Amino acid sequence: PAGCPMHKAGSDSMGSSPFSAANSLNPLNYMPFLSQARESVKQTVELSTERIVSSIPRSQSSAPAGASPYDAPASTSDGASSCPVMHDATGGSSSKEAQASNWEYPSPQQFYNALVRKGWETPEEHVEMMVLVHNFLNEEAWKQVLEWEEKCGRDSKSTSLVKFQGRPGTLSPKARFYSYLGAIAPNTYSSEPPFDRHDWVVRSSLKSANSVSTASAPQGDQRYVIDYYSGPDDPETGEPVFHLDIRPALD
Repeated sequence: PAGCPMHKAGSDSMGSSPFSAANSLNPLNYMPFLSQARESVKQTVELSTERIVSSIPRSQSSAPAGASPYDAPASTSDGASSCPVMHDATGGSSSKEAQASNWEYPSPQQFYNALVRKGWETPEEHVEMMVLVHNFLNEEAWKQVLEWEEKCGRDSKSTSLVKFQGRPGTLSPKARFYSYLGAIAPNTYSSEPPFDRHDWVVRSSLKSANSVSTASAPQGDQRYVIDYYSGPDDPETGEPVFHLDIRPALD
């Protein structure tokens, strides 16, 4: 959704926030760690703490022990495993073993906590839908990343997301160029900037020319820039429409 709070939360100083004691940033996404506990005394609606496992594989090098994208790294002094998903109090995995290597989306409670940190007054009953939209956009973004990986001669089956960063306040060169075109040719181009930007770093293997398995092939990292645009609502359903502009960064 517009101005995604999960990615704007770490974009400015939180020194005046009542939650500043917990504002250390996760180095994988440059966002503050968010707990599942209520952080606002104004919250009256019980929000789910269930986290959905995405279809996006996470690189083995991207996960501190016991960590997930929006939680503080677990201490390894007690012999904790290197499983990237959170474990419940009984020690069992909170997700299926087959999903253990995928990134997890924030729960509605975590999402709401991010809104609280930004000082946004969002009706609590809307948070569940905001999380669904957030997850849907990221799934669509990943599909397009995999398409680019294939076009660039890399094995999309080996592709994993190493880290990501929300940069809503930084226009990409392409977005800045489109804004300029919108100013001089408003009937052809829109001057409306993207409401959000992500930079994703993915890791994959090059395809082998002789179709040999890429399991032992050298891997490399590629940064992708994702600009999120809002479009006019669907005239038939009234539903919001979003456009994603995804491409490899020119690093």
